[in-house]
Amino acid sequence: MSTYHSPVMLSECIEGLRIKPDGVYIDLTFGGGGHSKAILAELNEKGKLYGFDQDADAEQEASQITAKNFTLMPYNFRYFYKYLRMFGVEKVDGILADLGISSHQIDTPARGFSTRFEGFLDMRMNQNAELTAAKVLNHYTESELHKIFGLYGEIKNAKTLAQAVIRERIKNPFETCQQLCNFLDKYAPFKKEFKYFAQVFQALRIVVNDEMLALEEMLSQTEFALKKTGRLVVMSYHSLEDRLVKNYIQKGKFSGEAEKDFYGNLLVPFENITKKIIIPTAEEIEANPRARSAKLRIAEKI
Repeated sequence: MSTYHSPVMLSECIEGLRIKPDGVYIDLTFGGGGHSKAILAELNEKGKLYGFDQDADAEQEASQITAKNFTLMPYNFRYFYKYLRMFGVEKVDGILADLGISSHQIDTPARGFSTRFEGFLDMRMNQNAELTAAKVLNHYTESELHKIFGLYGEIKNAKTLAQAVIRERIKNPFETCQQLCNFLDKYAPFKKEFKYFAQVFQALRIVVNDEMLALEEMLSQTEFALKKTGRLVVMSYHSLEDRLVKNYIQKGKFSGEAEKDFYGNLLVPFENITKKIIIPTAEEIEANPRARSAKLRIAEKI
Protein backbone atom coordinates (compact mmCIF):
# COMPACT_ATOMS: atom_id res chain seq x y z
CA MET A 1 0.00 0.00 0.00
CA SER A 2 0.99 3.63 -0.44
CA THR A 3 3.02 5.18 2.35
CA TYR A 4 0.48 8.03 2.22
CA HIS A 5 -1.92 6.02 4.37
CA SER A 6 -2.51 2.42 5.41
CA PRO A 7 -6.23 1.70 4.90
CA VAL A 8 -7.87 0.49 8.09
CA MET A 9 -10.06 -2.66 8.12
CA LEU A 10 -9.67 -2.92 4.35
CA SER A 11 -11.15 -6.40 3.93
CA GLU A 12 -14.05 -5.60 6.30
CA CYS A 13 -14.89 -2.44 4.32
CA ILE A 14 -14.82 -4.24 0.96
CA GLU A 15 -16.91 -7.11 2.34
CA GLY A 16 -19.36 -4.61 3.82
CA LEU A 17 -19.87 -2.88 0.45
CA ARG A 18 -20.88 -6.23 -1.11
CA ILE A 19 -19.51 -5.05 -4.44
CA LYS A 20 -21.22 -5.87 -7.74
CA PRO A 21 -18.67 -6.00 -10.59
CA ASP A 22 -20.77 -3.66 -12.77
CA GLY A 23 -21.93 -1.42 -9.89
CA VAL A 24 -21.36 2.25 -9.16
CA TYR A 25 -19.50 3.13 -5.95
CA ILE A 26 -18.23 6.16 -4.06
CA ASP A 27 -15.15 6.48 -1.87
CA LEU A 28 -15.92 9.70 -0.01
CA THR A 29 -12.47 9.87 1.61
CA PHE A 30 -9.96 8.94 -1.09
CA GLY A 31 -6.81 9.85 0.87
CA GLY A 32 -4.01 7.60 -0.35
CA GLY A 33 -6.38 5.51 -2.44
CA GLY A 34 -6.03 2.26 -0.52
CA HIS A 35 -9.75 1.58 -0.26
CA SER A 36 -10.37 2.86 -3.79
CA LYS A 37 -7.81 0.52 -5.33
CA ALA A 38 -9.40 -2.42 -3.52
CA ILE A 39 -12.86 -1.43 -4.82
CA LEU A 40 -11.54 -1.06 -8.38
CA ALA A 41 -10.05 -4.54 -8.17
CA GLU A 42 -13.60 -5.88 -7.70
CA LEU A 43 -15.12 -3.96 -10.62
CA ASN A 44 -15.25 -4.87 -14.30
CA GLU A 45 -15.07 -2.35 -17.16
CA LYS A 46 -18.76 -1.50 -16.69
CA GLY A 47 -18.35 -0.67 -13.00
CA LYS A 48 -17.65 2.89 -11.86
CA LEU A 49 -15.87 4.42 -8.87
CA TYR A 50 -16.01 8.08 -7.88
CA GLY A 51 -13.57 9.33 -5.25
CA PHE A 52 -13.83 12.53 -3.20
CA ASP A 53 -11.09 14.37 -1.33
CA GLN A 54 -10.62 18.08 -0.73
CA ASP A 55 -6.93 17.69 0.16
CA ALA A 56 -4.72 18.70 -2.77
CA ASP A 57 -2.12 16.11 -1.71
CA ALA A 58 -4.65 13.36 -2.40
CA GLU A 59 -4.90 14.48 -6.03
CA GLN A 60 -1.27 13.48 -6.53
CA GLU A 61 -2.06 10.01 -5.18
CA ALA A 62 -5.11 9.77 -7.44
CA SER A 63 -3.02 10.59 -10.51
CA GLN A 64 -1.35 7.19 -10.09
CA ILE A 65 -4.65 5.41 -10.79
CA THR A 66 -4.96 4.89 -14.53
CA ALA A 67 -8.26 2.98 -14.54
CA LYS A 68 -10.73 4.62 -16.94
CA ASN A 69 -13.66 3.80 -14.68
CA PHE A 70 -12.29 5.93 -11.83
CA THR A 71 -12.95 9.66 -11.35
CA LEU A 72 -11.61 11.84 -8.52
CA MET A 73 -13.65 14.86 -7.48
CA PRO A 74 -11.53 17.32 -5.44
CA TYR A 75 -14.34 18.48 -3.17
CA ASN A 76 -15.49 18.21 0.42
CA PHE A 77 -17.73 15.17 0.82
CA ARG A 78 -20.48 17.36 2.25
CA TYR A 79 -21.27 18.29 -1.38
CA PHE A 80 -20.91 14.83 -2.91
CA TYR A 81 -24.46 14.33 -4.20
CA LYS A 82 -24.46 17.64 -6.04
CA TYR A 83 -21.27 16.76 -7.90
CA LEU A 84 -22.42 13.22 -8.61
CA ARG A 85 -25.53 14.53 -10.32
CA MET A 86 -23.41 16.94 -12.34
CA PHE A 87 -21.77 13.79 -13.74
CA GLY A 88 -25.21 12.36 -14.48
CA VAL A 89 -25.16 9.91 -11.57
CA GLU A 90 -28.41 9.74 -9.59
CA LYS A 91 -28.05 6.46 -7.70
CA VAL A 92 -25.13 4.29 -6.59
CA ASP A 93 -24.68 0.78 -5.24
CA GLY A 94 -22.39 1.61 -2.34
CA ILE A 95 -20.81 4.43 -0.37
CA LEU A 96 -17.65 4.19 1.73
CA ALA A 97 -16.41 6.86 4.17
CA ASP A 98 -13.27 6.50 6.29
CA LEU A 99 -13.50 9.50 8.60
CA GLY A 100 -9.98 9.26 9.99
CA ILE A 101 -7.20 11.72 9.29
CA SER A 102 -4.61 10.20 6.94
CA SER A 103 -1.14 9.12 8.01
CA HIS A 104 0.27 11.52 5.42
CA GLN A 105 -1.46 14.48 7.03
CA ILE A 106 -0.32 13.47 10.50
CA ASP A 107 3.27 12.81 9.44
CA THR A 108 3.72 16.04 7.44
CA PRO A 109 4.90 18.60 10.04
CA ALA A 110 3.89 21.58 7.92
CA ARG A 111 0.23 20.51 8.05
CA GLY A 112 0.14 21.06 11.82
CA PHE A 113 -1.96 18.01 12.71
CA SER A 114 0.50 16.22 14.96
CA THR A 115 1.53 16.75 18.58
CA ARG A 116 4.85 15.04 17.77
CA PHE A 117 6.26 17.47 15.22
CA GLU A 118 7.03 21.15 15.12
CA GLY A 119 5.00 23.03 12.56
CA PHE A 120 2.60 25.91 12.14
CA LEU A 121 -0.81 25.40 13.79
CA ASP A 122 -2.61 24.84 10.50
CA MET A 123 -4.85 21.71 10.58
CA ARG A 124 -6.71 22.53 7.35
CA MET A 125 -7.89 19.58 5.28
CA ASN A 126 -8.57 22.02 2.45
CA GLN A 127 -5.39 24.06 2.19
CA ASN A 128 -7.25 26.84 0.40
CA ALA A 129 -9.51 27.48 3.38
CA GLU A 130 -8.88 30.57 5.51
CA LEU A 131 -9.43 29.31 9.06
CA THR A 132 -6.44 27.71 10.80
CA ALA A 133 -5.96 26.35 14.31
CA ALA A 134 -3.77 29.36 15.13
CA LYS A 135 -6.62 31.72 14.21
CA VAL A 136 -9.03 29.79 16.42
CA LEU A 137 -6.70 30.00 19.43
CA ASN A 138 -5.75 33.64 18.87
CA HIS A 139 -9.12 35.15 17.95
CA TYR A 140 -12.02 33.09 19.31
CA THR A 141 -13.72 34.29 22.50
CA GLU A 142 -13.39 32.57 25.85
CA SER A 143 -16.91 31.15 25.63
CA GLU A 144 -16.26 29.83 22.12
CA LEU A 145 -13.02 28.17 23.22
CA HIS A 146 -14.74 26.73 26.29
CA LYS A 147 -17.36 25.12 24.05
CA ILE A 148 -14.77 23.84 21.57
CA PHE A 149 -12.58 22.20 24.22
CA GLY A 150 -15.51 20.75 26.14
CA LEU A 151 -17.70 19.58 23.27
CA TYR A 152 -15.18 18.51 20.65
CA GLY A 153 -12.24 17.58 22.87
CA GLU A 154 -14.30 16.27 25.80
CA ILE A 155 -11.82 18.00 28.10
CA LYS A 156 -12.85 18.14 31.76
CA ASN A 157 -11.11 21.44 32.58
CA ALA A 158 -12.30 23.13 29.39
CA LYS A 159 -13.31 26.39 31.10
CA THR A 160 -9.96 26.70 32.90
CA LEU A 161 -8.08 25.99 29.68
CA ALA A 162 -10.10 28.53 27.72
CA GLN A 163 -9.34 31.22 30.30
CA ALA A 164 -5.65 30.31 30.21
CA VAL A 165 -5.52 30.53 26.41
CA ILE A 166 -6.96 34.04 26.53
CA ARG A 167 -4.33 35.15 29.04
CA GLU A 168 -1.45 33.47 27.20
CA ARG A 169 -2.23 34.79 23.72
CA ILE A 170 -1.99 38.41 24.86
CA LYS A 171 1.74 38.08 25.42
CA ASN A 172 2.52 35.00 23.31
CA PRO A 173 0.18 34.46 20.33
CA PHE A 174 -0.10 30.79 19.40
CA GLU A 175 1.84 29.88 16.26
CA THR A 176 3.31 26.37 16.42
CA CYS A 177 2.37 22.86 17.56
CA GLN A 178 5.17 22.50 20.08
CA GLN A 179 4.45 25.93 21.55
CA LEU A 180 0.86 24.77 22.13
CA CYS A 181 1.97 21.44 23.64
CA ASN A 182 4.38 23.18 26.01
CA PHE A 183 1.57 25.46 27.10
CA LEU A 184 -0.91 22.57 27.54
CA ASP A 185 1.54 20.64 29.71
CA LYS A 186 0.61 22.85 32.69
CA TYR A 187 -3.07 21.91 32.45
CA ALA A 188 -2.88 18.23 31.48
CA PRO A 189 -3.65 15.46 34.03
CA PHE A 190 -0.57 13.78 35.48
CA LYS A 191 0.71 10.94 33.27
CA LYS A 192 -2.06 11.63 30.72
CA GLU A 193 -0.35 14.52 28.98
CA PHE A 194 -0.25 13.02 25.50
CA LYS A 195 -3.91 12.05 25.58
CA TYR A 196 -4.77 15.58 26.69
CA PHE A 197 -2.69 17.08 23.86
CA ALA A 198 -4.49 14.81 21.39
CA GLN A 199 -7.90 15.85 22.71
CA VAL A 200 -7.10 19.55 22.27
CA PHE A 201 -5.70 18.98 18.78
CA GLN A 202 -8.80 16.97 17.88
CA ALA A 203 -11.08 19.76 19.09
CA LEU A 204 -9.22 22.38 17.05
CA ARG A 205 -9.14 20.19 13.94
CA ILE A 206 -12.91 19.59 14.14
CA VAL A 207 -13.58 23.33 14.28
CA VAL A 208 -11.09 24.30 11.57
CA ASN A 209 -12.66 21.81 9.16
CA ASP A 210 -16.28 22.10 10.37
CA GLU A 211 -16.17 18.32 10.61
CA MET A 212 -19.33 17.56 12.56
CA LEU A 213 -21.67 19.62 10.39
CA ALA A 214 -19.96 18.32 7.24
CA LEU A 215 -20.52 14.76 8.48
CA GLU A 216 -24.21 15.42 9.15
CA GLU A 217 -24.66 16.94 5.70
CA MET A 218 -22.88 14.04 4.04
CA LEU A 219 -24.85 11.36 5.89
CA SER A 220 -28.14 13.10 5.14
CA GLN A 221 -27.49 12.74 1.40
CA THR A 222 -26.66 9.03 1.46
CA GLU A 223 -30.27 7.86 1.63
CA PHE A 224 -31.03 9.75 -1.59
CA ALA A 225 -27.85 8.66 -3.40
CA LEU A 226 -28.11 4.93 -2.65
CA LYS A 227 -30.17 2.46 -4.63
CA LYS A 228 -32.47 0.09 -2.80
CA THR A 229 -30.28 -2.52 -1.00
CA GLY A 230 -27.25 -0.27 -1.59
CA ARG A 231 -24.66 -0.35 1.18
CA LEU A 232 -23.37 2.46 3.41
CA VAL A 233 -20.03 1.69 5.08
CA VAL A 234 -18.68 4.27 7.54
CA MET A 235 -15.58 4.08 9.72
CA SER A 236 -15.21 6.58 12.57
CA TYR A 237 -12.42 7.22 15.06
CA HIS A 238 -13.93 9.11 17.99
CA SER A 239 -17.18 8.98 19.90
CA LEU A 240 -18.61 12.21 18.48
CA GLU A 241 -18.43 10.90 14.91
CA ASP A 242 -19.59 7.42 15.81
CA ARG A 243 -22.61 8.77 17.68
CA LEU A 244 -23.79 10.67 14.60
CA VAL A 245 -23.28 7.65 12.35
CA LYS A 246 -25.02 5.30 14.78
CA ASN A 247 -28.01 7.61 15.29
CA TYR A 248 -28.46 8.21 11.59
CA ILE A 249 -28.34 4.53 10.72
CA GLN A 250 -30.61 3.43 13.57
CA LYS A 251 -32.99 6.40 13.80
CA GLY A 252 -32.75 8.23 10.48
CA LYS A 253 -31.84 11.37 12.41
CA PHE A 254 -28.98 12.66 14.55
CA SER A 255 -30.82 13.10 17.83
CA GLY A 256 -34.09 12.19 19.49
CA GLU A 257 -36.21 9.12 18.91
CA ALA A 258 -36.85 7.47 15.57
CA GLU A 259 -40.21 8.23 13.97
CA LYS A 260 -42.81 5.47 13.67
CA ASP A 261 -45.82 4.89 11.47
CA PHE A 262 -49.38 4.26 12.66
CA TYR A 263 -48.56 0.60 13.29
CA GLY A 264 -45.41 1.29 15.29
CA ASN A 265 -42.97 0.44 12.53
CA LEU A 266 -39.77 2.48 12.45
CA LEU A 267 -39.59 5.03 9.63
CA VAL A 268 -35.88 4.83 8.88
CA PRO A 269 -34.02 4.77 5.54
CA PHE A 270 -31.55 2.03 6.50
CA GLU A 271 -31.38 -1.43 7.95
CA ASN A 272 -28.55 -1.71 10.46
CA ILE A 273 -26.35 -4.59 9.24
CA THR A 274 -23.78 -4.37 12.04
CA LYS A 275 -25.76 -5.31 15.11
CA LYS A 276 -22.39 -5.46 16.86
CA ILE A 277 -19.89 -2.79 15.93
CA ILE A 278 -16.83 -3.96 13.96
CA ILE A 279 -13.38 -3.10 15.32
CA PRO A 280 -9.86 -3.95 14.07
CA THR A 281 -8.24 -7.21 15.00
CA ALA A 282 -5.39 -7.29 17.50
CA GLU A 283 -3.07 -8.19 14.63
CA GLU A 284 -4.06 -5.11 12.63
CA ILE A 285 -3.66 -2.82 15.64
CA GLU A 286 -0.20 -4.22 16.27
CA ALA A 287 0.76 -3.62 12.63
CA ASN A 288 -0.94 -0.21 12.47
CA PRO A 289 -1.48 1.36 15.94
CA ARG A 290 -3.48 4.22 14.41
CA ALA A 291 -6.26 1.71 13.71
CA ARG A 292 -6.91 1.11 17.42
CA SER A 293 -9.81 3.55 17.78
CA ALA A 294 -11.58 2.68 14.51
CA LYS A 295 -15.22 1.61 14.57
CA LEU A 296 -16.99 0.33 11.48
CA ARG A 297 -20.73 0.45 10.86
CA ILE A 298 -22.57 -0.96 7.85
CA ALA A 299 -26.11 -0.20 6.76
CA GLU A 300 -28.33 -1.19 3.83
CA LYS A 301 -30.79 1.12 2.11
CA ILE A 302 -34.36 -0.05 2.68
